[in-house]
Amino acid sequence: MIKKLLWQLVIFLLTTDMFVAAQQPTKKVARIGVLVTGPIFLTRFKAFQQGLQTLGYVEGKTHVFEYRNAEGKLERLPELAAELVRLKVDLIYTASAEAVSAVKNATKTIPVVFATVQDPLASGLVESLARPGGNVTGMSVVASDLNGKRLEILKEVAPRATRIGFFWSSASPVAQANLKDTQAAAQALKLQLLSLEVREDKDLERALETAIKQRAQALSTAPDPVINNARVKIVGFAAKHRLPAMYAGPEFAENDGLMAYGPNYSDMWRRSATYVDKILKGRTPADLPVEQPMKFEFIVNLKAAKQIGLTVPPNVLVRADRVIR
Repeated sequence: MIKKLLWQLVIFLLTTDMFVAAQQPTKKVARIGVLVTGPIFLTRFKAFQQGLQTLGYVEGKTHVFEYRNAEGKLERLPELAAELVRLKVDLIYTASAEAVSAVKNATKTIPVVFATVQDPLASGLVESLARPGGNVTGMSVVASDLNGKRLEILKEVAPRATRIGFFWSSASPVAQANLKDTQAAAQALKLQLLSLEVREDKDLERALETAIKQRAQALSTAPDPVINNARVKIVGFAAKHRLPAMYAGPEFAENDGLMAYGPNYSDMWRRSATYVDKILKGRTPADLPVEQPMKFEFIVNLKAAKQIGLTVPPNVLVRADRVIR
């Protein structure tokens, strides 16, 4: 009799657990659209994935990604943004003002998080940094001070160089402001800034020829996706012509470029995961303030310095956050 009662109890508990489990709603796997302008952003994307993992997200269980890559062709961004909208993803994650603008034009309802954008307020992507409004928020980079800082360091490393070739792209919404800020900084440092405009890939060779014709003695770059996508050729050009160069993105210095200075992009992309977490848990982009970079990084590549016969002054080297030997 006791044995029969025990079996009945076991069966009751099992069926009760099955019933309760059946009543539990299946946790939705979030679909996150990812739109990048080129390979450089996929490299930084790893930091964002690490940020999600730290917050307890597991790809395939809590979320899946829908990737779209413009491969450096900015004219493809509207088409790729529209594709993600048609897929009815829960959120779109991207970077650069060009990509965010394309997504914002494609949807006013799907939340959008950007990892890095130069001055989203000036670009018209948000109503204010404190209260973005609309469906867009993320991490901001204000480049004006950084452009001047890059030229300052470049002058310390190459004091005889007075003609600085500056690679920039007018395709960016903040391009003119970037150029104007850099020109002002150059004037204050008694440097002549040579404008090397690269609106799209086909313009690069002409810009390199202009640098030679105008006798550039050193190089600098704007933080721009078009310029980032051209980094291999620009770095190779600097090495071939033995020109000191200061770049805006760490990937330049990590791949044989002389120096790079700017925000710690890995940190920004990692931190941007918190926006995705909050939005997937019910917050709206309109109420999540745009954040600024908290860490900056100065990288020196001594192998590149040796290749062009340059000695980096000890007082500059000691300030580097990373030295590549």
